[in-house]
Amino acid sequence: MSASLSRPRVGVWLIGARGSVATTVVTGCAAVTAGLHPPTGMVTETPAFTDSGLPALADLVFGGHDTVDCPLPKRAETLTAGGVIPPGLTTAVAGELAAADREIRPGGPTPGDTRSEAELIAAFTADIQDFTRRHRLARTVVINVASTEPVPTGDALPPSTLYALAALRSGCSYVNFTPSQGMHHPAAVREIEALAAEEDGPRPPHAGRDGKTGQTLLRSVLGPMFAQRALRVRAWSGSNLLGGGDGAALADPAAAAAKNAGKERVLADTLGTAPEGEVHIDDVPSLGDWKTAWDHIAFDGFLGTRMVMQTIWQGCDSALAAPLVLDLARLTARAHEIGLTGPLPPLGFYFKDPVGEGPAALGEQYVELLAFAQRLRSAPDGTTGEERT
Repeated sequence: MSASLSRPRVGVWLIGARGSVATTVVTGCAAVTAGLHPPTGMVTETPAFTDSGLPALADLVFGGHDTVDCPLPKRAETLTAGGVIPPGLTTAVAGELAAADREIRPGGPTPGDTRSEAELIAAFTADIQDFTRRHRLARTVVINVASTEPVPTGDALPPSTLYALAALRSGCSYVNFTPSQGMHHPAAVREIEALAAEEDGPRPPHAGRDGKTGQTLLRSVLGPMFAQRALRVRAWSGSNLLGGGDGAALADPAAAAAKNAGKERVLADTLGTAPEGEVHIDDVPSLGDWKTAWDHIAFDGFLGTRMVMQTIWQGCDSALAAPLVLDLARLTARAHEIGLTGPLPPLGFYFKDPVGEGPAALGEQYVELLAFAQRLRSAPDGTTGEERT
């Protein structure tokens, strides 16, 4: 993807770089940059973010890790056949897809991989640093868009944490768009604390976890509505039907439990109490990259009158996630540029389970995000001392 030589370029290193979300991110960025499609769904392209110092889409350079070897152009063709990417667009941005594909390195651990955890982290770190150096990038953001992992058991570090540690050791900012452990694992927390204790150690910002794209997005709006109108929610049950890689991953009950924890937390935080009910996740391979989410909400009105609200959300997961990933790459890169460190609570607008302290209601989160945009706008470039999150 071309960019002006007078502007610093920013790397976007995607974990799960050959998946549906990553492929849609690269394709969409190229399409918007070329003027082939509008930036629908990108909050950072709205007037509130004008002059916030965000890197231009044309200045983003993509690479990443993955454990599969399907080339990005081929993956994009599959998404086109599934109705995710418009016909003809893959051909129009073939050069950008091929360029990103050349920057994807083998991930891990894979079956039969004999490397130790330390060796894997070192290899991932070297890949990220080499990418940043070869392209003369001002900075790189590492973003996890891989499939959901089961909640880890035992002493072994989950892959998401191996990548998170590699991001830390590369001095890169990090975004966890999945419910996986990543920076939340105790090993990563200890490393963050150790870096914070070093006067000159790298302390890049990080954000996450689990992107809020559909059912939970709606819950973060409806939950506050019931609370503000003093309507008592008795039960809130839901069901998710989805296919693709995420559907297959979430067929594992342990992975589904990790996913549902964020959905339930939003209700508890916005309602003030956890209602009865739970979310069921079903893998329906024929749906491909599309998903259907159904919610059944039982609530009491005046004089105890019992009422019900039902909602249905049908959407394309990759098309919902991709603009948010681009937003987060730009916002986190800018935060890193002005010297912010540690968790970025104002980015909670994008997540089911945000890092740091902040509101759970979408409207309140949006207000905080707008204040963050103003902070980015007013901060001098390269601030390293006084400005902290």
